[in-house]
Amino acid sequence: MAKQQAAAAQVAAESSGKSRKTLFVLVGVGLLALLVSLGGVGFFLLGGDRDETTEAPAEPVAPVRAMALYQTLEPPFVVNYSHAGRQRYMQVSVALLGRDQGGMASLNRHLPLIRNQLVMLFSSEEFEVLLTPEGKDELRQRATLAVQALLEKEVGNPVIESVLFTNLVLQ
Repeated sequence: MAKQQAAAAQVAAESSGKSRKTLFVLVGVGLLALLVSLGGVGFFLLGGDRDETTEAPAEPVAPVRAMALYQTLEPPFVVNYSHAGRQRYMQVSVALLGRDQGGMASLNRHLPLIRNQLVMLFSSEEFEVLLTPEGKDELRQRATLAVQALLEKEVGNPVIESVLFTNLVLQ
């Protein structure tokens, strides 16, 4: 019986030794896999050693447009016309659109010249032409060109991008 107990104890010792070896091997493999995973993630996130000369050239970036700045011309322009024997009037509220902060600040010195230029332009129009949307848009485009030419002469820079009609009333 003692022999049987000794044999059973020896078998139990061998089986517990095998299970411990298996446990150590599995834990070791798991830790190794974890370390390799963390190393790969770290390499990927930190960028590793990239050779900058082998990368594709970057596409040209479109320039970002500056924020729009508006200068309203107060009071609104009022122009009178003679049309078919009747007195007709046009009232126009104008805003100037620009994107250069310094240029728009220098615009204030030349507001009397701009107002004069626009009054002359508005009063030279034909009333029948202004009744159509195309006529109003053409007037706006000509006003833009007139103000840009005036500012180019006075400041050396057209400063504004467009003349906008914020209100236009024909009576």
